[in-house]
Amino acid sequence: MMEKPGPYAALQIRDFRLFILARQCATLAIQIQATIVGWQLYEITHDPLALGLIGLAEALPAITVSLYAGHIADVVARKKIILTTVSLLLLSALALLFFTLEPGAFILEYGSFPIYLVIFLSGIARGFLSPANFSFMPQLIPRHLYGNAISLNTTFWLIASIMGPMIAGFAYALIGISAAYLLDVLLVIAAIGFYLSIPSRPVPPVTDEQGVREKIKSGLKFVLKTEIILGAISLDMFAVLFGGAVALLPIFASEILKVGPQGLGMLRAAPALGAVLMAMYITHNPIQRQAGKVMLLSVAGFGASMIGFGLSTSFVFSLILLMLSGMFDSVSMIVRSTLIHTRTPENMKGRVSAVNSIFIGSSNEIGAFESGVTAKLMGAVASVVFGGTMTLLTVGITAWKAKKLTHLDQLDDHQNDQ
Repeated sequence: MMEKPGPYAALQIRDFRLFILARQCATLAIQIQATIVGWQLYEITHDPLALGLIGLAEALPAITVSLYAGHIADVVARKKIILTTVSLLLLSALALLFFTLEPGAFILEYGSFPIYLVIFLSGIARGFLSPANFSFMPQLIPRHLYGNAISLNTTFWLIASIMGPMIAGFAYALIGISAAYLLDVLLVIAAIGFYLSIPSRPVPPVTDEQGVREKIKSGLKFVLKTEIILGAISLDMFAVLFGGAVALLPIFASEILKVGPQGLGMLRAAPALGAVLMAMYITHNPIQRQAGKVMLLSVAGFGASMIGFGLSTSFVFSLILLMLSGMFDSVSMIVRSTLIHTRTPENMKGRVSAVNSIFIGSSNEIGAFESGVTAKLMGAVASVVFGGTMTLLTVGITAWKAKKLTHLDQLDDHQNDQ
């Protein structure tokens, strides 16, 4: 019997460490940029719908290219895709910086449209980056370390998600918007440097389907016929779609809790703080039994936390509730990622992760748009409470319909997947 790997076994592999560092820098940059753009646009417009439109501007191109991007990740060297897309993110960060400097400030005379255009272009890049990153990581480690690597990757990604908004909030308040965007640029450059240090990996043997359309269809069919993966992705999708309040945090920070940009950074970081604490716990204490029920309960906890946050008028209590929401979200994220990695063939990981991105990644942005619309119609508080309630309803429907997910015991048990 193979000895159980230690909690940091995957970090002993050089290329995985470099991958973690690259993703850390890229995630910090993305989080800093998202926080600054949200606050900047709300200062320009004072309109909650404008915050929702940020998500829509990024989600639409990501959804449009995602399935093709997944196919590309299965037939082209994944490192090449990553370097190309991160370079496009660098151009986007440079454009946002340029808009705040004297030579480029005139562009914002056209209102917020130039910012939305940059977000749209970065959405295209992230649509290709996500499946390439997802499928590149398992090429860097042996299969028996997948679970450990996923927990560590999630933990470090969440650490960056904590630090990014906090850094952005304080940088915006203390040294100004231009310096904050410059930091965004420098972090993307560092990410490119770390990715360049990782040797390329060969393209996996291609599947037998002829033509791009057939290959994309095969990835969709694999997800649709694998009930456990489909159930896990669907559950997380609706939870994220209805339950997220991140897009509305500038409103809560400015008008309800009255804590300014520094407080906004702390509010944005709170879910990630809870998530990283939970991810670290799972790294040392992996989920052994009743994984399906654990996932359902965690999503229910996420919805309940969102309802509490929507009703809270205390900054401290709001931070605690957001931290709890992140802890619950971390559990479902790790369960879902482990299921996809362990149950998907190597030469289909790009396409399956693209489907996952459409379900989960883009639902973050579509959820932001939904939050903006409902906040416009019924107010920010009612919007968040409504979303949390819909998340609880989604858990109930999933527990009723997705029996194989509900009764899933061990994450590495492949019997009766379909």
